[in-house]
Amino acid sequence: MSRIKIFDTTLRDGEQSPGVNLNLAEKIVIAEQLERLNVDIIEAGFPAASKGDFTSVQKIAQTIKNSSVTGLARAVQSDIDTAWEALKDGAEPRIHVFLATSPIHRQYKLKMSKEQVVEKAVSAVKYAAQKFPIIQWSAEDACRTELPFLAEIIEEVIQAGAHVINIPDTVGYINPYEYSKVFQYLKNNVPSFDKVSFSTHCHDDLGMATANSLAAIEHGATQVECTINGIGERAGNAALEEIAVALHIRNDHYKKSTRINLKEISRTSSLVSELTGMVVPGNKAIVGRNAFAHESGIHQDGVLKEKTTYEIISPELVGYQSNNMVLGKHSGSHAFKTRLVELGLKIDDSDVKELFVAFKELTDHKKEITDEDIIAIVLEKKLSKEEKYYELVDVKVNHIEGSAPKATVKLSGAKNELIEQTGTGSGSVEALYNTLEKSVNGDANLLDYRIQSVGGGRDALAQVFVKVRYQDTESNGRGLDQDVLVASAKAYLHAINRVILEKEQTVEIVNS
Repeated sequence: MSRIKIFDTTLRDGEQSPGVNLNLAEKIVIAEQLERLNVDIIEAGFPAASKGDFTSVQKIAQTIKNSSVTGLARAVQSDIDTAWEALKDGAEPRIHVFLATSPIHRQYKLKMSKEQVVEKAVSAVKYAAQKFPIIQWSAEDACRTELPFLAEIIEEVIQAGAHVINIPDTVGYINPYEYSKVFQYLKNNVPSFDKVSFSTHCHDDLGMATANSLAAIEHGATQVECTINGIGERAGNAALEEIAVALHIRNDHYKKSTRINLKEISRTSSLVSELTGMVVPGNKAIVGRNAFAHESGIHQDGVLKEKTTYEIISPELVGYQSNNMVLGKHSGSHAFKTRLVELGLKIDDSDVKELFVAFKELTDHKKEITDEDIIAIVLEKKLSKEEKYYELVDVKVNHIEGSAPKATVKLSGAKNELIEQTGTGSGSVEALYNTLEKSVNGDANLLDYRIQSVGGGRDALAQVFVKVRYQDTESNGRGLDQDVLVASAKAYLHAINRVILEKEQTVEIVNS
């Protein structure tokens, strides 16, 4: 049985989703989880795009040891040089070079002839081969490229030193039948087809990304590019979890395997959703909250008698546990630390004590602490180490019927000064945010506000996501607390702090 390599581009193409802006700490947390998920290749970003992208790709390459880390590069020497500097310390450095090939891109974007495109692609691959042990080349908009030209340029870049050839459906235009025909044509018309690995990268503009990827696998693709929860440009990419589980459940048909640890899928999905602020739809395949729910009486009756009547995937397969170990106020540090290990969470010994304190504080207010709570606590602490310019000290909101809600907030400023303000609004959250805006230096417009619970029950933790525009910059923030208003305040300040930190880092880069 042959194995399909999983190339995850959540941190590159996925981060290009509108409204998503991950910082370095968040990217490293996601990369570490992708490593636990056992993806073969992590595309960490586009090193030449910005100093921030370069730094994040470099840090991820230095951190990850059990997955290959790659970065995107245009077919130009400066991009390739920058990518090498970012990736050279990785366990298995590789580069992903791309160049558009379709007539519309050649005419309007590149303004180049076919011959010029071939020459540029070959030159870039040859140059990259002087540095990188593994080179992937992508024909951007391959699915709208004339097949004879596509076959010609692929053979040329293979001869130049490419090891992986990617055939992307860049605009989500093709259908499974047509895509399979593309791979069949290339198999018959690229002399060196069997000497390299062919990859698929599908967008979901017409809702066929997963189906197209699976069709490519059936016709010669040995690598699949995808993202967690299918996030990405426009309508997104092929969803990693759908492809991995489809190959597992329908192994009888595809006869292909991956090295993905399926039990890590639910946790990876939740983590990416939380850090990007992109909520997973309830009806999303594999990871949606309704994926294993049965409401129809006939379905419920069948499942009670025999699960496989209506359930082809067990929740446990993808990491949803029906028998969570529940910790409480009487649990000791040993039980807590043991559960951290069982959950596969990488925690330094120096941080365990601090996490245990946070755990015990939560048990004072919440009777039972589930795995979801523990993961949320760990994530909150792990990502709270970035510098804080404004920190919440206290918040109170009074709402007397017949009068506008009144909020009072106390913040610790950048120089540890105490900032105290009061304000009103038509609702509790508006009063809180009006008051917080008065407390920070500059206007802050709230663009989006969402709240969800961590787990169930009336004592569940509240998780708030916000998007604000502050100092002409859009920023996402999140906050976690049992009190909805406290979580709301934390989310707002998190977004503000991220803008300040980003601007200060930009100044440092310019000055250096």
